[in-house]
Amino acid sequence: MKKIFLIMGLLFITGNALSQNITDAYRYSAEELNGTARFRALSGAFGALGGDLSAITVNPASSAVFLNSFGTITLDHTASNRKVNYFGTRTSSESSDIDFNQAGGVLVFDSRNDSPWKKFSLGLNYGATSNFDDAFVARGISQTSIDSYFLNYANGVPLDLLQTREGESISDLYSYLGENEGFGVQQAFLGYQGYIIDQAVDSPENISYNSFIGPGDFNQEYRSVSTGLNGKFSFNFGTQYKDFLYLGANLNTHFLNYERSTRFRETNDNPNSATNTVLFNNNLSTVGDGFSFQLGAIAKVSDRLRVGAAYQSPTWFNIIEESTQYLETNNTADERVVINPNVLNVYPDYTLKTPGKLTGSLAVLFGSKGLISFDYSYKDYSTTEFKPLDDPEFEFQNELISNELQAVSTFRLGGEYRISNWSLRGGYRYEQSPYADESTVGDLTGYSAGLGYNFGSMKLDLAYTNASYQENQRLYQTGLTNAANIDRELSNVILSISFGL
Repeated sequence: MKKIFLIMGLLFITGNALSQNITDAYRYSAEELNGTARFRALSGAFGALGGDLSAITVNPASSAVFLNSFGTITLDHTASNRKVNYFGTRTSSESSDIDFNQAGGVLVFDSRNDSPWKKFSLGLNYGATSNFDDAFVARGISQTSIDSYFLNYANGVPLDLLQTREGESISDLYSYLGENEGFGVQQAFLGYQGYIIDQAVDSPENISYNSFIGPGDFNQEYRSVSTGLNGKFSFNFGTQYKDFLYLGANLNTHFLNYERSTRFRETNDNPNSATNTVLFNNNLSTVGDGFSFQLGAIAKVSDRLRVGAAYQSPTWFNIIEESTQYLETNNTADERVVINPNVLNVYPDYTLKTPGKLTGSLAVLFGSKGLISFDYSYKDYSTTEFKPLDDPEFEFQNELISNELQAVSTFRLGGEYRISNWSLRGGYRYEQSPYADESTVGDLTGYSAGLGYNFGSMKLDLAYTNASYQENQRLYQTGLTNAANIDRELSNVILSISFGL
């Protein structure tokens, strides 16, 4: 007898993982260009320079470069433009928002005059790592139906699991399947109860299924809205040895929250289609926390030349996910079927280990007039891992990650020219695609510009950044794997206020 697990009309269930996949792994591993206006005006090329709160996130030795205690707070205006192509039908969307992006401070303590350790620093900095706010619509005519999604999950599942017993509701069985059989069987159940798929043989032992939807053309619309943030608090220690070496370390605590709602609608007037309209909604909520550390060094080779090196460890995230689903179908006779389990799926915690990163930096200084700085970073996304490693689904996903993701190089170049109290800045960056096919997510290119004014005890900095890349985003991970081609452009206006203490 199937177990019924109902609590006050809201059903909390645990079971096999929500098919965490390569897309999730990349999303939580990626880093955007965030931070102070000066840092972003130089496109983040600060690994050998230091003396900036956001530079601490690249090279922890940066805090020891400060001559005095210092604090910065940053606001960011983000504008996103998305152009979507789905089977020749083009749509576009724009959005903008103002966010609190960075805040931090560093305390500098001078040592005794006779000590080779000239000073040491203690810093704390908050910065956004990635912003998950996004929305797009993909609309077009496809020859692949949503039935393939449900068939892929259903084939191999005994019919007995998909049929309710006497006195058992849709919610009861959906809850039971999530608790005992997992996400995939729940999808098969939705498709079967929603008259999208039907058994090949009317027997409880049947494991083969057909579609109620006939072949042909399908008018499809896929709407996706997501919100959330991946952020980091860095606790920093730095020190200066004599006049040529700076050393530093960070202990980082991470947090992430991510919410996504997708709404899929499909209609058809194909011959032999018993079902002509499908509405399929999914909602996902993710929260997590993590830990990482960083080590770094900056060396003054000469008055003009500085070099830097930094190591960023993997981040170990602990993640919790919840989801809800809704399915509605209809036919030409207006026989409407609604499958609304009203169940909150609560999945077991899992761990995600994101890749570490190595950064090498070079900077040339022209006295008090200006500087040119270059950073190179190496990050191997193929080492990303879901844990526990002995989970069969995670084992499969880790193998997929190893094969489909790759090591990437990031190049950042920045320059600054000073005229009295004014500073003029510019930068360029290039980031390789983390996907081996380089089409799922393409290479990113970006440029930046900015200016700053030094009032003495206070500094005001303004920057503009622009970045663009392409991606081919699959609607679903199995069955209906059609991809929406999205051209993305992201621009930011950043304002920072800094105070010497």
